[in-house]
Amino acid sequence: MNLSAWIESLMPHLVVAPILLPMLTAALMLLLGDTRRPLKAALNVLASAAGVLVAAALVLQVQRSGAAQSIGVYLPGNWPVPYGIVLVADRLSAMMLLLGSLLGLAGVLYASARWHRAGVHFHPLYQLQLMGLAGAFLTADLFNLFVFFEIMLTASYGLLLHGSGWPRVRAGLHYIAINLMASSLFLIGVAMLYGITGTLNMADMAIIVPTIAEDDRGLLHAGAAILAIAFLVKAAAWPFNAWLPAAYASAAAPVAALFAVMTKLGVYAILRLWTLLFPQDAGISALFGGPVLIGLGMLTLGFGVIGVIAVQQLGRMAAFCAIVSSGTLLAAIGFGRPAVTGGALYYALGSTLAVGAFFLLVELIDRARDVEEQPVYVGESDPDDEPFAFPVDLVPTHGVNLDDDEEALIGRAIPAAMAFLGLAFIVCALTIAGLPPMAGFVGKVVMLSALLNPAGFGVQAPVSPAAWLLLALLVTGGLLTIIAMSRAGIRCFWAPAGRPPPRLRIIETLPIALLLLPIGVLVWQADAVLRYANATARHLHDPRDYIGSVMAARPQPSPHASDQGGLRR
Repeated sequence: MNLSAWIESLMPHLVVAPILLPMLTAALMLLLGDTRRPLKAALNVLASAAGVLVAAALVLQVQRSGAAQSIGVYLPGNWPVPYGIVLVADRLSAMMLLLGSLLGLAGVLYASARWHRAGVHFHPLYQLQLMGLAGAFLTADLFNLFVFFEIMLTASYGLLLHGSGWPRVRAGLHYIAINLMASSLFLIGVAMLYGITGTLNMADMAIIVPTIAEDDRGLLHAGAAILAIAFLVKAAAWPFNAWLPAAYASAAAPVAALFAVMTKLGVYAILRLWTLLFPQDAGISALFGGPVLIGLGMLTLGFGVIGVIAVQQLGRMAAFCAIVSSGTLLAAIGFGRPAVTGGALYYALGSTLAVGAFFLLVELIDRARDVEEQPVYVGESDPDDEPFAFPVDLVPTHGVNLDDDEEALIGRAIPAAMAFLGLAFIVCALTIAGLPPMAGFVGKVVMLSALLNPAGFGVQAPVSPAAWLLLALLVTGGLLTIIAMSRAGIRCFWAPAGRPPPRLRIIETLPIALLLLPIGVLVWQADAVLRYANATARHLHDPRDYIGSVMAARPQPSPHASDQGGLRR
């Protein structure tokens, strides 16, 4: 067997790799003890980088074939569907997995500069967090979705408290209490849906839902609503998001950057189950809860914008930006239109990367503001050999242009550190506010085009008042967000005169560039990414391929009877 054939034979098993890789890495780190932190940091970086490569390979794998063939189904326990554990890699799960992996790699690179030494077990907890995220994106079973949620949340409790300090402890207690309540609702909702349908496999449940008797449909809707509340808490939807600003703002910078994708996990769970159980052809249950999603999304968007314009602390501003992103996505997917959902998925990529980079920037900007001002002198000896000195702002500057502080204006070099921070801040601000030419603007234009011109996207329906309201909120929200960002930028970069530039390490700036570079790629390759996002949305709103692929999977026969792989595609 040549190398290419060997690699091809391994491709089907990539579905389980994003879960096994961080799990085994975390176990190895625990065996190493707490004294070998440099080695664990290297392992963490290598495992996270490998996770990015695996996620990218899955994205390529799911889009290179036709619709049905692009869905990979893996049976880890080799039990028949729907009785055993099922992992599914489709366009949506692969895209979200790549997004989470990029944020994970950026976070661990940034943490390796200093944050990983602020407490014990940072690296194993970080890998367990990535494991929980990957499992939640890939699982096709409701109970295993709960299991991976709890793995992720348990690791996040420790990561949130990493570095100690009373603000983290207080915010962490609120975070734990709210998420424990959400987990209880999660279990109640799962139990109700299992009692009605008799299955926990999401594809099998989608087949059974249309056959449920009318007398039991109210109980089905109640169970789905309770489950949705649990997901809305994790998606930071209003009024369940009071915990998020304090928790995210008090977390360590690399932890907060990774947490940027956790709200998107709540949105992912809602989108996945909603399109499976209540598609447009589900009869009386079609698009159940859609108007509620639209309303809550708009309220969340408005609440987030008010928070962005009201706060002064950059960490809290970044947290409210995460709420704005989540609210925009919830409102968009609530319309139940593939074209709108495609634009929302594109928007999710850019906004999540920008929010993650913003959390990393916050600490560097605050560090630059905390640098003590040291007077710099230009000294020489007078004729009496008595030393004297001029402060820099008093050095004569005859014949040159001066600024308001009587300092030379033309020819003044911008320190590289401040230039990097300023440009990165501008990219984050434009993307989060949704201004051209960044990815946030492209995503909003695609969403609004589909809402305000439904006939052009194959939808024979008038423009709804909700669409006009969302247009107003997005425009007003973008304006207020850029005002708040401009105010913060002036305060951080323009106002402080004479302040020495901060010293940045390459290991701290590289993760920010790692997150900002894909934002540029999203703009450069907007057409290709939008085609991927639109195809993902079409398969979500018409889940027959997903259901058929999962239900067609068969256990792997004994290796003595067959030499086939363990993936049914």
